[in-house]
Amino acid sequence: MILDQLHAWLTSHYAIGTNIAFTFLVVLGVLILNYIINRLINSFVRRAAPARNIWRIAILESLDPPLRAAVWIVGLTLAVGFLTRGGGFTLLSQSFQPARDIAVIAVAVWFLLRAVGRVETGLQAHARRKGQEIDPTAADAIGKLVRAAVIITAILVAMQTLGFSISGILAFGGIGGIAIGFAAQGLVANLFGGLTVYASRPFKVGEWIVMPGTDVMGEVQNIGWRATRVMGFDRRPFYVPNALFNTAVLINHSRMTARRIQETLHLRYRDIDRVEGIVTGVNGMLSQHPAIHHDFFVFRFDSCGEFALKLFLYAFTVTTSYDEYMAVKEDILLKIAAIVRQHGAELAVPTSTIHMPDGLRLQPAPSAGPERFIESAAPQAG
Repeated sequence: MILDQLHAWLTSHYAIGTNIAFTFLVVLGVLILNYIINRLINSFVRRAAPARNIWRIAILESLDPPLRAAVWIVGLTLAVGFLTRGGGFTLLSQSFQPARDIAVIAVAVWFLLRAVGRVETGLQAHARRKGQEIDPTAADAIGKLVRAAVIITAILVAMQTLGFSISGILAFGGIGGIAIGFAAQGLVANLFGGLTVYASRPFKVGEWIVMPGTDVMGEVQNIGWRATRVMGFDRRPFYVPNALFNTAVLINHSRMTARRIQETLHLRYRDIDRVEGIVTGVNGMLSQHPAIHHDFFVFRFDSCGEFALKLFLYAFTVTTSYDEYMAVKEDILLKIAAIVRQHGAELAVPTSTIHMPDGLRLQPAPSAGPERFIESAAPQAG
């Protein structure tokens, strides 16, 4: 009714240029309304407290550009409806409606995807303000699943809008899914491998992992749908297919509770009478060391080696940091060496003993003297 009244008023007052005038009014109204929407949303966002209005801020920030785009769609609908009244612009009338419906779906998807990203960012920021931490792997998995659901739903709605039968598409998908499954077994295996990682969480982004039997070791940087990116210790990235995580043995270094010190020290055979005192002293030192787990450690005389007595050290450090672990290990080994010296013993090095037959003696060669050496070296006269 409003459109008819406006059309009649413009026709009566502006017999020439009616289309131009109405189009100008539509554009002017859309611009003014967009300006008002932008100012209102920015005002609401500034007044909302980020700590208590995570969802409100995320929705308002996500709504601004899509809402202004929706205003343009409404304005174009009015303009096209005015232009096509009376049977004019037939091609525009036939093509505009499906294009408008697709545009509405696209704007809705745009808003939902923006909202998902901003809610995810807002929840992580809120957790950091409280001194907490949201698992980035779980947050990334949930975000990807929600985005995938939004996009798939939008595609199905758009196809239904364009006149395609969704039931037929789903039926074809059921039949074609078998063929696609055979043709893309690796892709499907990687997809389910990624879902397994998200569900069981043997590791997450930022943790250090090792896959025994392969060269893969380093920090997990990203868990994708097909592959996981692991940055190696030499700063070279590994792109590991997710399907491997379903069967491969995995070591997560970031979740270790302690680091192990395992060393064998060699003592001279002549110091065998001092072994008991050395063992007692080292065990006393370990029981007082603040960086060692005191619930279990071992330092004992292990065996007689080829050239020395073997003393075995086995202990766990309190820290899991590699730098601190190396410092603790260095300190313990130096203290053990000091205890060995305090008991008048020495650490052994590989040596060999040569047994000579009885009656055989080594005597030094007679000295020739400097004069005889000079005479022998001088040239003879011919």
